[in-house]
Amino acid sequence: MLVTGSSILTPAAAQQLHIVNTNQEYQQSLKRDSSFEMVELKSVIPTLVYDLRYATTNNFTGKQLYKRGKETYMRAPAAAALQRVQAMLAQQGLGLKIWDAYRPYAVTETMWNMIKDERYVANPAKGSGHNRGLAVDVTIINLATGKELNMGTGYDNFTDTAHHTFTQLPPDVQQNRTLLKNTMERAGFTALQTEWWHYYWPNNKNYDVLNLSFQQLAKTSKGK
Repeated sequence: MLVTGSSILTPAAAQQLHIVNTNQEYQQSLKRDSSFEMVELKSVIPTLVYDLRYATTNNFTGKQLYKRGKETYMRAPAAAALQRVQAMLAQQGLGLKIWDAYRPYAVTETMWNMIKDERYVANPAKGSGHNRGLAVDVTIINLATGKELNMGTGYDNFTDTAHHTFTQLPPDVQQNRTLLKNTMERAGFTALQTEWWHYYWPNNKNYDVLNLSFQQLAKTSKGK
């Protein structure tokens, strides 16, 4: 999830949020800039492991929010950067597990209605990095065993213990978090301070908020 700031937008500003709802509008954006392409992550990083929590009831809402749970997407530059992260970790016998990447805007609305705390859930008035295909929730696994490295908390832990500034952790946990953070940042991602698992790609091209279903994206994405 992406913290987008503590200030609430005015109604006029909120109305300026551009939401892409149709494949036709999405395809038009690709004609303007190919970097807007939403890429299915395993189509470019086959060794990724998915545990897409919002396609199950094993998440903080207790509800299945995605109808499909076998694919996820990011914008082309972010997907390429994640590919570099996987390659760097593989040199140490490690890899990535993905809990979430692209999130349709309607799902963010559902989450906001349950939490309404911008430290942990994006305000729909602004849209989120997940809605724009720029954010990923991720951890490190041992490639040989598939076991997650100990990061001190589970996914979507809404306490200070999940913050990067929280240091009352065993040395191995601190080392594991530092490894994830340093590797992601080397590839160009930025860490979210309140969630050790959340990283986002710069919104340097004013990427639109998307409200496309996974079924819609599967019809147009690379590798599909």
